[in-house]
Amino acid sequence: MQNSLFVEDNSTDDVEYIDLGKGLGLRIIPGYKKQAQLYRHGTLIKAVSLRDKVAKRIFAVEVVELGAFQSRLADALGITRQTIHNYREIEKHFGFEGLIHGYTVADTKSKDKQKALHADSRPQGNKAQQVAEIRRQERLKQSGEAVETAELNFTVENEEAPSLSDEVQPFAQEHAWESTRYAGVGIYWIALLTHWNWLHLITSRFGTGWRIFSIFLLMASHNIRSIEQLKNVQLREAGLILGLEKIPCKSVVWTWFYEVAAQLKAKKLLAAYFRYQINTGLVGLWLWFSDGHLLPYTGKSKVHYAYNTQRRMPVPGRTNQVTTDATGRIVDFEIQEGKGDMKGCLLSLQDKWGDDLPRKPVLVFDREGHDGNFFHNLIEQCSPFVTWDKHVDKDKLSKIDDKDFAIDFAFNGKEYSVFEGTKEFKYGEKENRKSFSIRRIYLWNRTSKRRTCALAWSDESMALSTQECAEAILSRWGASENAFKHIQERHPFHYHPGFKLSTSDRQGIANPEIKAKQKEISGIRASLAKLYEASAKSKSEKKLVEIQEDIARLQELKRQCLEERKNLPAKIDASTLEDYKSFNKIDNEGKYLFDFVTTSVWNARKKMVSWLSEYYDEENNLVDLFYAITSAHGWVKNETDKVTVRLEPIQQPKRRAAQEQFCRKLNNLGAQLPNGKWIVVEVGDSPI
Repeated sequence: MQNSLFVEDNSTDDVEYIDLGKGLGLRIIPGYKKQAQLYRHGTLIKAVSLRDKVAKRIFAVEVVELGAFQSRLADALGITRQTIHNYREIEKHFGFEGLIHGYTVADTKSKDKQKALHADSRPQGNKAQQVAEIRRQERLKQSGEAVETAELNFTVENEEAPSLSDEVQPFAQEHAWESTRYAGVGIYWIALLTHWNWLHLITSRFGTGWRIFSIFLLMASHNIRSIEQLKNVQLREAGLILGLEKIPCKSVVWTWFYEVAAQLKAKKLLAAYFRYQINTGLVGLWLWFSDGHLLPYTGKSKVHYAYNTQRRMPVPGRTNQVTTDATGRIVDFEIQEGKGDMKGCLLSLQDKWGDDLPRKPVLVFDREGHDGNFFHNLIEQCSPFVTWDKHVDKDKLSKIDDKDFAIDFAFNGKEYSVFEGTKEFKYGEKENRKSFSIRRIYLWNRTSKRRTCALAWSDESMALSTQECAEAILSRWGASENAFKHIQERHPFHYHPGFKLSTSDRQGIANPEIKAKQKEISGIRASLAKLYEASAKSKSEKKLVEIQEDIARLQELKRQCLEERKNLPAKIDASTLEDYKSFNKIDNEGKYLFDFVTTSVWNARKKMVSWLSEYYDEENNLVDLFYAITSAHGWVKNETDKVTVRLEPIQQPKRRAAQEQFCRKLNNLGAQLPNGKWIVVEVGDSPI
């Protein structure tokens, strides 16, 4: 039955009004359709049928949360205060699903049939007893922690790795074959376990927090754009392949997330992950491409502005400074407030990873880094780099003789010709500027008949040829894959779970007095222009003298204004201004945690596509075949020593053969879970 938009007040004056406190009141309408009506300051805001047990439970929880006295509500509803307390505890630990139990609105089947039908998809057992056990365990834990706190004194750096009991290990619950439409996630599990030591990185820092990372793994691999969108997921089926018995309700998932985010370990986790990749050769060390990626903010709070390249305008948000290798695998990323500082990010790469690198990679970046001081800092740091030249004169390039382009090569299916020259730059302060020169690569795209220039520098230890410099800049901004666009299409790259805002340390704004002074100067110049025109047209000697006096006065005033404008500071702390609204800073802890998983899935995908290419020679369809395999439905069986994932076979014989060989390749890697179970994947028909 569809509820009306507005709650109807069908009570009469003789129905007793029960005061619940905090401006809340209750009327109980007797009769066959017994009803409870909730009022706030005399206005009816909610009505529920007391014959509906589930609605009654949820109603009791909601009314207490609004501020009603629990004892008065209990007397009005004819239940005990302990019952309401149990309802609230069940909702806290199990969400509203715990209050619902096996409730169904369907009347076409018997209650027993409904229970049997939904037995696997709903919480089992007496929730009051389960809550009592949870409270008992919490009391024991708190008493134990009190003793440990008195005896131990340690820093975060020396914190021991959390231990996991057998019950909370991934894939702890054994079961026979069960169907799941998310079986393809098992492919990612094998790659992450064997090549990235993924679960050890997580459990050694967060313990049972691995559960939220497994849910993020499902979201990243199946392009689920937010935690709220988990409502469209089959929770039991997804839980089987994630190592959980079942994905819990949304409120519990958020609880898992905040428990992990509150530990503030995201940056340490990322540093360990990036270092592991570099040391084990999972990312390339020859060319590193850096670029900023906009993370827009659409809320109402005041934040700094980043730049939207596609729209060519500033928009509220942050900038994710991402560094990738030549194949598009993510090497490092850092989220910065507002437009960010790409130059500082590039200079810091050597400080971050210098000790882990056998040699310094060639840094490749776009025109945002075009600056003499920045180039000189890179040279002082001995960091080789390649970038685009800025402010290139196209007319001069078009007049260069074709014969000067002496080196010919093909790249990404296009024909190029290049030759090399030099370009002068200056660095230092204005009073003490010095010159230096770097290589200038003249690049001619013969296919599209366009010419441009690139800039490069390398020391004697890494003698980059002219062609190598040209190929380096074309590898990222030519006809090759744009990693950011592909990540955004395939994964929820912009999603930020758990927004939190704080006052930004950057409160500097452009000095408004400069703008006011400039407006005054513009007015003086306009007045002078009129006086000059009047002076040229004047025929009266007396009038001409007056005009010249006014011109002299305005010229002196303009000189004073220019001097005053010069002495004004370019920026001021806007918090010193009246009626000022401070800039807010978006906390990145939750974003770093989610992007750690997105990065893991993206890099694993790049690795596995290269494995799949050994068994499938149609390059244009290779990525689509990979996503077809990882999106496949199937079955999963959890035994004492092994977790087996069986995928539905792809229909086309050639693609199915590649699928089977790819799964054999994965099984040969020997993926083992922390609890000692092996995880294997196979292709076949339904075992059920």
